[in-house]
Amino acid sequence: MADPKGFLTTTREEPKRRPVDLRLMDWREVYEDFATTKLEKQAGRCMDCGIPFCHQGCPLGNLIPEWNTLVWRDDWRQAIDRLHATNNFPEFTGTLCPAPCETACVLGINDDPVTIKRVEISIVDRAFEEGWITPEVPAVRTGKKVAVVGSGPSGLAAAQQLTRAGHSVVVLERADKIGGLLRYGIPEFKMEKSRLDRRLDQMRAEGTEFRTSVNVGVDVTAEELTASYDAVVLAGGATDWRDLPIPGRELDGIHQAMEFLPPANRVASGELEKSPFDASGLDVVVIGGGDTGADCVGTSHRQGARSVTQLEIMPKPPESRSDAHPWPTYPMIYRVSSAHEEGGERLYAVNTQEFLGDDSGRVRALKLVEVRNEGGKFVPVEGSERELPAQLVLLAMGFLGPQKQGLLEDLGVELDARGNVARDKAFKTSLDNVFVAGDMGRGQSLIVWAIAEGRSAAAGVDAFLTGRDFLPAPIAPTDRPIA
Repeated sequence: MADPKGFLTTTREEPKRRPVDLRLMDWREVYEDFATTKLEKQAGRCMDCGIPFCHQGCPLGNLIPEWNTLVWRDDWRQAIDRLHATNNFPEFTGTLCPAPCETACVLGINDDPVTIKRVEISIVDRAFEEGWITPEVPAVRTGKKVAVVGSGPSGLAAAQQLTRAGHSVVVLERADKIGGLLRYGIPEFKMEKSRLDRRLDQMRAEGTEFRTSVNVGVDVTAEELTASYDAVVLAGGATDWRDLPIPGRELDGIHQAMEFLPPANRVASGELEKSPFDASGLDVVVIGGGDTGADCVGTSHRQGARSVTQLEIMPKPPESRSDAHPWPTYPMIYRVSSAHEEGGERLYAVNTQEFLGDDSGRVRALKLVEVRNEGGKFVPVEGSERELPAQLVLLAMGFLGPQKQGLLEDLGVELDARGNVARDKAFKTSLDNVFVAGDMGRGQSLIVWAIAEGRSAAAGVDAFLTGRDFLPAPIAPTDRPIA
């Protein structure tokens, strides 16, 4: 283990967030620098358990005790090698993953868990600064061509693994820049896009080709796709968003979260001067209490919203782990993100009954009612109806699965009972040379699962093309998310 007394003598400490009034003036990540000496002490809290349950929490199988020990020993160079052994993009998971590994940490049974996520991001940042992360160009080319449709974390992971295995890989993205939700969904204050760009530079140097503004199914037909490549990986994500079909939905000023967030990211990157969905001076209501909703909250604050309210139909979670979520499972507890810390109000156990408009056809308020759960149904509480002012409403209620129209219908791939693309144990679809990875096959999930699935699908593709057992496959498609 690292420090035999580390967990006894060192308390959990994380970097401070920049003052709210300062960070609302820019789009930079919210955390201040964390001293190396402090970080090494935090890594020293890892007990190197006989059974490291942090592995149970991480679908990538990250070698967490190993790189914690290496950081504590000041062997950062080897730490990045151990980190990359299981994870192509620790800078993505280190900033965006909700860290189910930490909730599964054995130390967390009766103490604060190890700051695994902070150690992870510190390792990869140090490695880039020192120049330790360089292109890994394959020594031998197979002559096989693979198309990866979608450039989110699962697509990028599959592409990098397959390129390194010697295949000629082309990533096709319908947006004008590579990255999927990493580029235009995740706000800059959660992950600065320089982290994405430096990794894409590495991938280009390794031989991965990126083609943007290509809408597969339109610009390239399904028939052309399967005929032009020896294998195809579908990694387009779960983009079929859940709507709220209630009276007043047609009013102006009501938008999906993924209509609101991409132009805001373009403003942050300098591509746009102002978003067409700007929240400045408006009362903003975000419907949906998850991470995407929190992204809308933080973005609205930075745009200068007059007020921000986030609604959740579920009751407020408990402050600490309940009997319903015993260790080491991921607990449903009350969490305060950086966006929530910046202001606004969170309302729980409420349902929106109607959108109310003004004379110009724009939303002016929501009609709310409190609800209680009776037998799995949300029942309105009599006499609790009220209006909530809103000139901008953002729907962040999750996703129903992949977009069916276009590519998937044209390919004719089979779907599972949940409406996702069905696949076998090798991540192969009902078509012989077409595979699927990430949310398109799993449904909406975490970034760590997306990367794990991309790596696993790449292993299936490589075995299909070459008959060898060369690439690691950390998970099976039947594994279900714990968060």
